Amino acid sequence: MIEIISESKCIECNQCVNVCPTNVFDRVENGIPLIARQSDCQTCFMCELYCPVDALYVAPDSEAVIHISEEEIEQQGLLGGYREKVGWGRGRTPVSSHEYMYQLSVKTRF
Repeated sequence: MIEIISESKCIECNQCVNVCPTNVFDRVENGIPLIARQSDCQTCFMCELYCPVDALYVAPDSEAVIHISEEEIEQQGLLGGYREKVGWGRGRTPVSSHEYMYQLSVKTRF
């Protein structure tokens, strides 16, 4: 479930608002988007993936709000973590290019 939009990192591009399939966010005039309908989040990670500055954190639990602070997320290196893991963003290697993907395909051949 969406937990954090970083006030210090967000550039107010509204990509999260645009890509959210369940309309969780509201645009804010001259401000960062608002998580307006958190319980509608389906934990699809689209907002986190499309954020160009890694300013969002989506917790993997789709049912519960975890009440975590931005400081805790930052200390744990989780802000934008899903986006990093799949290799989206400048200087990152897409997951499809990782060596283990090749090894996985070799192991599954008959």
